Amino acid sequence: MLTGHRTWVFDQKPVIVSTGTVGGPFEADGLLADDFDLLHSDLWINQDTYEKAHKVLLEEASTKAIEKAGLQKEQIQFFLGGDLINQITPTSFTCRTLGTPYLGLFGACSTSMEGLALGAYLVNTQGAEYLLTGASSHNAAVEKQFRYPTEYGGQKPPTAQWTVTGAGVALLSSAGKGPRVTSATIGRVIDMGLTDPFNMGGAMAPAAVDTIEAHLRERNLDPSYYDLIVTGDLGKIGHEVSLALFKKHGTPIKEEQYKDCGLMIYRDGQPVLAGASGPGCSATVVYGHLLNRMKKGEIKRLLVVATGALLSPLSFQQSETIPCIAHAVSIEYDGEAQN
Repeated sequence: MLTGHRTWVFDQKPVIVSTGTVGGPFEADGLLADDFDLLHSDLWINQDTYEKAHKVLLEEASTKAIEKAGLQKEQIQFFLGGDLINQITPTSFTCRTLGTPYLGLFGACSTSMEGLALGAYLVNTQGAEYLLTGASSHNAAVEKQFRYPTEYGGQKPPTAQWTVTGAGVALLSSAGKGPRVTSATIGRVIDMGLTDPFNMGGAMAPAAVDTIEAHLRERNLDPSYYDLIVTGDLGKIGHEVSLALFKKHGTPIKEEQYKDCGLMIYRDGQPVLAGASGPGCSATVVYGHLLNRMKKGEIKRLLVVATGALLSPLSFQQSETIPCIAHAVSIEYDGEAQN
Protein backbone atom coordinates (compact mmCIF):
# COMPACT_ATOMS: atom_id res chain seq x y z
CA MET A 1 0.00 0.00 0.00
CA LEU A 2 2.93 2.36 0.63
CA THR A 3 4.13 3.87 -2.62
CA GLY A 4 7.29 5.96 -2.45
CA HIS A 5 8.09 7.68 0.81
CA ARG A 6 4.71 9.10 1.93
CA THR A 7 1.92 8.01 -0.37
CA TRP A 8 -0.67 5.31 0.32
CA VAL A 9 -2.52 3.67 -2.57
CA PHE A 10 -5.74 2.04 -1.37
CA ASP A 11 -6.36 -1.23 -3.19
CA GLN A 12 -9.85 -1.61 -1.66
CA LYS A 13 -10.81 1.96 -2.62
CA PRO A 14 -12.99 2.89 0.38
CA VAL A 15 -16.35 4.42 -0.54
CA ILE A 16 -17.73 7.77 0.58
CA VAL A 17 -21.28 6.51 0.99
CA SER A 18 -22.74 9.78 2.29
CA THR A 19 -21.81 13.24 3.52
CA GLY A 20 -23.27 15.98 5.71
CA THR A 21 -22.59 19.70 5.30
CA VAL A 22 -23.85 22.55 7.47
CA GLY A 23 -23.14 26.28 7.13
CA GLY A 24 -23.87 29.68 8.64
CA PRO A 25 -25.43 32.91 7.37
CA PHE A 26 -22.41 34.04 5.33
CA GLU A 27 -22.30 30.69 3.57
CA ALA A 28 -26.04 30.91 2.92
CA ASP A 29 -25.32 34.09 0.97
CA GLY A 30 -22.42 32.51 -0.93
CA LEU A 31 -22.03 30.79 -4.27
CA LEU A 32 -22.43 27.23 -2.99
CA ALA A 33 -25.51 27.61 -0.78
CA ASP A 34 -27.43 24.97 -2.74
CA ASP A 35 -24.78 22.35 -1.94
CA PHE A 36 -25.29 22.51 1.84
CA ASP A 37 -27.63 20.13 3.64
CA LEU A 38 -28.50 22.74 6.23
CA LEU A 39 -27.87 26.48 6.58
CA HIS A 40 -28.33 28.67 9.64
CA SER A 41 -29.43 32.30 9.55
CA ASP A 42 -27.72 33.22 12.81
CA LEU A 43 -24.15 32.70 14.05
CA TRP A 44 -25.37 31.86 17.55
CA ILE A 45 -27.47 28.86 16.39
CA ASN A 46 -29.63 29.20 19.53
CA GLN A 47 -26.59 28.81 21.79
CA ASP A 48 -25.14 31.20 24.37
CA THR A 49 -21.53 31.01 23.10
CA TYR A 50 -19.94 30.78 19.68
CA GLU A 51 -17.99 27.68 20.73
CA LYS A 52 -21.22 25.88 21.59
CA ALA A 53 -22.63 26.95 18.21
CA HIS A 54 -19.50 25.53 16.62
CA LYS A 55 -20.22 22.16 18.26
CA VAL A 56 -23.79 22.19 16.93
CA LEU A 57 -22.52 22.59 13.36
CA LEU A 58 -20.50 19.38 13.58
CA GLU A 59 -23.23 17.47 15.42
CA GLU A 60 -25.72 18.34 12.68
CA ALA A 61 -23.35 17.47 9.85
CA SER A 62 -22.59 14.11 11.47
CA THR A 63 -26.25 13.33 12.00
CA LYS A 64 -27.03 14.22 8.37
CA ALA A 65 -24.33 11.88 7.06
CA ILE A 66 -25.55 9.00 9.22
CA GLU A 67 -29.19 9.55 8.24
CA LYS A 68 -28.40 9.79 4.52
CA ALA A 69 -26.56 6.45 4.71
CA GLY A 70 -29.57 4.81 6.36
CA LEU A 71 -27.54 3.85 9.41
CA GLN A 72 -27.74 4.26 13.17
CA LYS A 73 -24.98 6.00 15.11
CA GLU A 74 -24.30 2.75 16.96
CA GLN A 75 -23.07 1.25 13.66
CA ILE A 76 -20.24 3.79 13.35
CA GLN A 77 -16.96 2.33 14.62
CA PHE A 78 -14.88 5.52 14.75
CA PHE A 79 -15.03 9.29 14.37
CA LEU A 80 -11.87 11.05 13.13
CA GLY A 81 -11.95 14.83 13.17
CA GLY A 82 -10.88 18.14 14.60
CA ASP A 83 -11.13 21.92 14.57
CA LEU A 84 -9.15 25.03 15.54
CA ILE A 85 -10.47 25.75 19.02
CA ASN A 86 -8.37 25.07 22.15
CA GLN A 87 -7.97 21.30 22.66
CA ILE A 88 -10.43 20.70 19.74
CA THR A 89 -13.30 20.83 22.22
CA PRO A 90 -16.12 21.33 19.66
CA THR A 91 -15.17 18.02 18.02
CA SER A 92 -14.62 16.23 21.32
CA PHE A 93 -17.95 17.43 22.67
CA THR A 94 -19.66 16.35 19.44
CA CYS A 95 -18.37 12.83 20.03
CA ARG A 96 -19.61 13.05 23.61
CA THR A 97 -23.06 13.50 22.07
CA LEU A 98 -22.64 10.80 19.41
CA GLY A 99 -21.06 8.26 21.74
CA THR A 100 -18.81 7.09 18.90
CA PRO A 101 -15.24 5.84 19.51
CA TYR A 102 -13.16 8.90 18.79
CA LEU A 103 -9.75 9.85 17.40
CA GLY A 104 -9.22 13.60 17.74
CA LEU A 105 -7.01 15.24 15.11
CA PHE A 106 -5.33 18.60 14.81
CA GLY A 107 -3.97 19.59 11.43
CA ALA A 108 -5.39 23.12 11.51
CA CYS A 109 -7.14 23.75 8.16
CA SER A 110 -5.64 20.54 6.71
CA THR A 111 -7.70 18.42 9.13
CA SER A 112 -10.39 17.46 6.61
CA MET A 113 -7.97 15.53 4.39
CA GLU A 114 -5.86 14.29 7.31
CA GLY A 115 -9.03 12.64 8.59
CA LEU A 116 -10.05 11.29 5.19
CA ALA A 117 -6.58 9.84 4.59
CA LEU A 118 -6.44 8.12 7.97
CA GLY A 119 -10.05 6.99 7.71
CA ALA A 120 -9.44 5.46 4.29
CA TYR A 121 -6.37 3.69 5.70
CA LEU A 122 -8.46 2.16 8.49
CA VAL A 123 -11.23 1.01 6.15
CA ASN A 124 -8.77 -0.25 3.55
CA THR A 125 -7.05 -2.48 6.13
CA GLN A 126 -10.38 -3.76 7.52
CA GLY A 127 -9.94 -1.71 10.67
CA ALA A 128 -13.48 -0.38 10.33
CA GLU A 129 -16.64 -1.10 8.40
CA TYR A 130 -18.15 2.35 8.89
CA LEU A 131 -16.49 5.50 10.15
CA LEU A 132 -17.08 9.25 10.14
CA THR A 133 -14.45 11.84 9.40
CA GLY A 134 -14.86 15.57 9.26
CA ALA A 135 -13.75 19.07 10.18
CA SER A 136 -15.42 22.30 11.22
CA SER A 137 -14.86 25.96 12.02
CA HIS A 138 -16.87 28.94 13.24
CA ASN A 139 -15.93 32.45 12.15
CA ALA A 140 -16.58 34.24 15.43
CA ALA A 141 -15.03 31.53 17.64
CA VAL A 142 -11.88 31.20 15.55
CA GLU A 143 -11.35 34.94 15.05
CA LYS A 144 -11.66 35.45 18.80
CA GLN A 145 -8.96 32.90 19.48
CA PHE A 146 -6.42 33.63 16.77
CA ARG A 147 -6.86 37.33 16.06
CA TYR A 148 -9.44 39.68 17.61
CA PRO A 149 -13.10 39.21 18.61
CA THR A 150 -15.32 40.33 15.73
CA GLU A 151 -17.01 42.80 18.08
CA TYR A 152 -13.66 44.60 18.36
CA GLY A 153 -13.98 45.71 14.74
CA GLY A 154 -10.24 45.59 14.02
CA GLN A 155 -9.22 46.49 10.47
CA LYS A 156 -7.62 43.65 8.50
CA PRO A 157 -5.10 43.81 5.65
CA PRO A 158 -6.06 42.61 2.14
CA THR A 159 -4.06 39.40 2.65
CA ALA A 160 -6.41 38.25 5.45
CA GLN A 161 -9.08 35.59 4.88
CA TRP A 162 -12.58 34.93 6.21
CA THR A 163 -13.02 31.85 8.40
CA VAL A 164 -15.89 29.66 7.19
CA THR A 165 -18.71 28.91 9.59
CA GLY A 166 -19.41 25.34 8.62
CA ALA A 167 -18.88 21.64 9.12
CA GLY A 168 -18.38 18.87 6.60
CA VAL A 169 -18.46 15.16 7.39
CA ALA A 170 -18.00 12.04 5.24
CA LEU A 171 -19.13 8.53 6.06
CA LEU A 172 -16.64 5.96 4.78
CA SER A 173 -17.27 2.28 4.21
CA SER A 174 -15.65 -0.73 2.60
CA ALA A 175 -18.71 -1.30 0.43
CA GLY A 176 -21.48 0.65 -1.23
CA LYS A 177 -21.95 3.14 -4.05
CA GLY A 178 -20.32 6.51 -4.32
CA PRO A 179 -16.99 8.25 -4.92
CA ARG A 180 -14.00 6.19 -3.87
CA VAL A 181 -10.83 7.22 -2.05
CA THR A 182 -7.95 5.86 -4.11
CA SER A 183 -4.77 7.29 -2.55
CA ALA A 184 -3.35 9.80 -0.09
CA THR A 185 -0.07 11.66 0.26
CA ILE A 186 0.85 12.81 3.75
CA GLY A 187 2.37 16.27 4.02
CA ARG A 188 5.63 17.43 5.54
CA VAL A 189 5.90 20.45 7.83
CA ILE A 190 7.22 23.32 5.70
CA ASP A 191 8.28 26.62 7.26
CA MET A 192 9.51 29.42 5.01
CA GLY A 193 9.99 31.87 7.87
CA LEU A 194 6.77 33.88 7.52
CA THR A 195 5.37 35.41 10.71
CA ASP A 196 2.25 37.32 9.60
CA PRO A 197 -0.95 35.65 10.94
CA PHE A 198 -2.94 37.74 8.46
CA ASN A 199 -1.26 36.06 5.48
CA MET A 200 -2.02 32.37 5.94
CA GLY A 201 -2.31 31.74 2.21
CA GLY A 202 1.19 32.93 1.48
CA ALA A 203 2.57 30.88 4.34
CA MET A 204 0.78 27.66 3.30
CA ALA A 205 1.43 27.77 -0.45
CA PRO A 206 4.89 26.08 -0.35
CA ALA A 207 3.47 23.19 1.68
CA ALA A 208 0.70 22.68 -0.88
CA VAL A 209 3.20 22.66 -3.73
CA ASP A 210 5.50 20.24 -1.89
CA THR A 211 2.69 17.74 -1.30
CA ILE A 212 1.21 17.98 -4.79
CA GLU A 213 4.58 17.46 -6.43
CA ALA A 214 5.35 14.53 -4.11
CA HIS A 215 1.97 12.95 -4.90
CA LEU A 216 2.50 13.21 -8.66
CA ARG A 217 6.08 11.94 -8.40
CA GLU A 218 5.35 8.99 -6.11
CA ARG A 219 2.31 7.89 -8.09
CA ASN A 220 4.10 8.55 -11.39
CA LEU A 221 1.24 10.71 -12.64
CA ASP A 222 1.01 13.67 -14.95
CA PRO A 223 -1.16 16.46 -13.52
CA SER A 224 -3.55 15.92 -16.45
CA TYR A 225 -4.62 12.63 -14.83
CA TYR A 226 -6.89 14.70 -12.59
CA ASP A 227 -9.87 16.63 -13.86
CA LEU A 228 -9.43 18.99 -10.93
CA ILE A 229 -6.74 19.64 -8.34
CA VAL A 230 -8.14 21.75 -5.52
CA THR A 231 -6.37 23.23 -2.51
CA GLY A 232 -8.09 23.80 0.82
CA ASP A 233 -7.82 27.48 1.65
CA LEU A 234 -4.86 29.22 0.05
CA GLY A 235 -7.08 32.10 -1.00
CA LYS A 236 -6.06 34.65 -3.62
CA ILE A 237 -2.53 35.25 -2.35
CA GLY A 238 -1.59 31.63 -1.73
CA HIS A 239 -3.13 30.47 -5.00
CA GLU A 240 -1.01 32.95 -6.97
CA VAL A 241 2.14 32.01 -5.02
CA SER A 242 1.60 28.28 -5.61
CA LEU A 243 1.08 28.79 -9.35
CA ALA A 244 4.34 30.76 -9.49
CA LEU A 245 6.14 27.94 -7.64
CA PHE A 246 4.77 25.29 -10.03
CA LYS A 247 6.03 27.37 -12.93
CA LYS A 248 9.43 27.79 -11.29
CA HIS A 249 9.70 24.02 -10.66
CA GLY A 250 8.51 23.08 -14.15
CA THR A 251 5.40 21.28 -12.86
CA PRO A 252 2.86 21.39 -15.73
CA ILE A 253 -0.33 22.22 -13.84
CA LYS A 254 -2.80 24.25 -15.88
CA GLU A 255 -4.60 27.15 -14.24
CA GLU A 256 -8.00 25.91 -15.44
CA GLN A 257 -7.60 22.57 -13.61
CA TYR A 258 -6.15 24.08 -10.42
CA LYS A 259 -8.63 25.72 -8.02
CA ASP A 260 -8.94 26.65 -4.36
CA CYS A 261 -11.89 26.00 -2.05
CA GLY A 262 -11.28 29.38 -0.43
CA LEU A 263 -11.99 31.08 -3.75
CA MET A 264 -15.06 29.00 -4.57
CA ILE A 265 -17.40 29.29 -1.60
CA TYR A 266 -18.17 33.03 -1.52
CA ARG A 267 -19.44 35.35 -4.21
CA ASP A 268 -18.02 38.65 -5.43
CA GLY A 269 -19.10 41.43 -3.13
CA GLN A 270 -18.85 39.49 0.09
CA PRO A 271 -16.14 41.20 2.21
CA VAL A 272 -13.82 38.20 2.50
CA LEU A 273 -10.63 40.00 1.41
CA ALA A 274 -8.28 37.28 0.07
CA GLY A 275 -10.88 34.48 0.30
CA ALA A 276 -12.14 31.86 2.73
CA SER A 277 -10.23 29.81 5.29
CA GLY A 278 -10.75 27.40 8.19
CA PRO A 279 -11.08 23.61 8.48
CA GLY A 280 -14.73 23.99 7.52
CA CYS A 281 -13.74 25.55 4.18
CA SER A 282 -12.36 22.46 2.42
CA ALA A 283 -14.69 20.15 4.37
CA THR A 284 -17.89 21.85 3.19
CA VAL A 285 -16.75 22.59 -0.37
CA VAL A 286 -15.46 19.04 -0.97
CA TYR A 287 -18.16 17.07 0.86
CA GLY A 288 -20.87 19.30 -0.57
CA HIS A 289 -20.19 21.02 -3.89
CA LEU A 290 -17.37 18.93 -5.36
CA LEU A 291 -18.78 15.50 -4.53
CA ASN A 292 -22.13 16.66 -5.92
CA ARG A 293 -20.34 17.52 -9.16
CA MET A 294 -18.71 14.10 -9.17
CA LYS A 295 -22.07 12.39 -8.78
CA LYS A 296 -23.38 14.41 -11.74
CA GLY A 297 -20.51 13.11 -13.87
CA GLU A 298 -18.79 16.51 -14.17
CA ILE A 299 -15.63 15.34 -12.35
CA LYS A 300 -14.24 11.81 -12.45
CA ARG A 301 -10.82 12.27 -10.84
CA LEU A 302 -10.30 14.78 -8.05
CA LEU A 303 -7.20 15.55 -5.97
CA VAL A 304 -7.96 17.49 -2.78
CA VAL A 305 -5.02 19.12 -1.01
CA ALA A 306 -6.12 20.58 2.32
CA THR A 307 -3.66 23.14 3.71
CA GLY A 308 -2.99 24.06 7.32
CA ALA A 309 -0.98 26.65 9.28
CA LEU A 310 0.25 25.00 12.47
CA LEU A 311 0.64 28.10 14.62
CA SER A 312 -1.06 28.87 17.92
CA PRO A 313 -1.81 32.18 19.66
CA LEU A 314 1.03 31.36 22.08
CA SER A 315 3.59 30.53 19.38
CA PHE A 316 2.77 33.83 17.63
CA GLN A 317 3.18 35.78 20.86
CA GLN A 318 6.58 34.13 21.34
CA SER A 319 7.68 35.37 17.89
CA GLU A 320 7.74 31.91 16.30
CA THR A 321 7.45 31.54 12.55
CA ILE A 322 4.47 29.73 10.97
CA PRO A 323 5.01 26.03 10.13
CA CYS A 324 2.57 24.72 7.53
CA ILE A 325 1.38 21.40 6.14
CA ALA A 326 -0.80 19.99 3.35
CA HIS A 327 -2.35 16.53 2.95
CA ALA A 328 -3.53 15.26 -0.44
CA VAL A 329 -6.30 12.71 -1.05
CA SER A 330 -7.42 11.46 -4.46
CA ILE A 331 -11.11 10.72 -4.96
CA GLU A 332 -12.43 9.00 -8.09
CA TYR A 333 -15.91 8.24 -9.35
CA ASP A 334 -16.80 6.07 -12.32
CA GLY A 335 -20.48 5.56 -11.58
CA GLU A 336 -23.42 6.77 -13.60
CA ALA A 337 -24.35 10.41 -13.30
CA GLN A 338 -27.09 11.16 -10.77
CA ASN A 339 -29.60 13.95 -11.17
